Amino acid sequence: MDDPTHGFVEGVRQCFHDLPDPRVVNRCQHQLLDILAIAILAVLSGADDWTDIEVFAETRADWLAQFLELPGGIPSHDTFRRVFSLFERKQFAVYLLRWTQALAAATGGKLIAIDGKTLRRSHRKKAGLASLHLVTAWSSENGLTLAQVAVEDKSNEITAIPELLKLLHLKGCTVTIDAMGCQKEIVAEIRDAKAHYVLAVKDNQPHLHEDLIEHFDRVLEVEETLPAPQRHETYEVGHGRKEQRFYYSTPVPETLRHRDAWRDLASVGCVITATEREGKEVGQVRYYISDQKPNAKRLAQAARGHSVVSTSTNWHR
Repeated sequence: MDDPTHGFVEGVRQCFHDLPDPRVVNRCQHQLLDILAIAILAVLSGADDWTDIEVFAETRADWLAQFLELPGGIPSHDTFRRVFSLFERKQFAVYLLRWTQALAAATGGKLIAIDGKTLRRSHRKKAGLASLHLVTAWSSENGLTLAQVAVEDKSNEITAIPELLKLLHLKGCTVTIDAMGCQKEIVAEIRDAKAHYVLAVKDNQPHLHEDLIEHFDRVLEVEETLPAPQRHETYEVGHGRKEQRFYYSTPVPETLRHRDAWRDLASVGCVITATEREGKEVGQVRYYISDQKPNAKRLAQAARGHSVVSTSTNWHR
């Protein structure tokens, strides 16, 4: 079987082929493609700094030589640092975004979770710098960060999300966002991009939240009468806890106020989670809206995919 790394390098070549080389080309000992490919591979393998990247490459020099030219051998950590410092940051980010989205498409990523998190320990009190807050688009199926936008704090996520959406090729994808992003304008942008949405609802949309609570209170009284596609249940045991989830997805009720304001709204959802750890049980209820037809299993995939992303992006610096 062919080494898939050959395909990876070809993907890097196609996505970065017209990236301007910031060096004096005639004096270059190393090819730009080699430097880019090694750096990306090293970071994907856990490298944190330029020395890590050099060590990664030195210990795998024979393997790398199978698909890279390496005319000057393995670049030093100073070379990696110098080359990347010469790139114009926003320009390089555009090319990197092109590559990550191509990779997501090639690996079948159709569920995109957008989530905001503050990076722990990223503040610098003496320098007067607040913690870094990032809004991230994440391909749930293949665990790939597609794009990020930095904002001052969580309250700015509403303005950052549309900016992030414009960076992505969303056609045919399903976008999941937590309650902060449950905004009519964001829904319209997602649909303009020919994508689907599954958005969490909390009391920042008070009428919508109240109506969903009342609707599913009625639904749960007669849940046994729901069609099979509208209810789904899972049970998981692991990490010292037992977790049972109940998913409900129904048509939009007539009692939902301002239902026409949410573009193409086709279903509403409810997820009830019961978690038992060390003999104590904790319950949680979440509500959702979507432009897709009622389907509880599909709601489960979207909700679980987003919760995994939300946990995964609790980064430490």
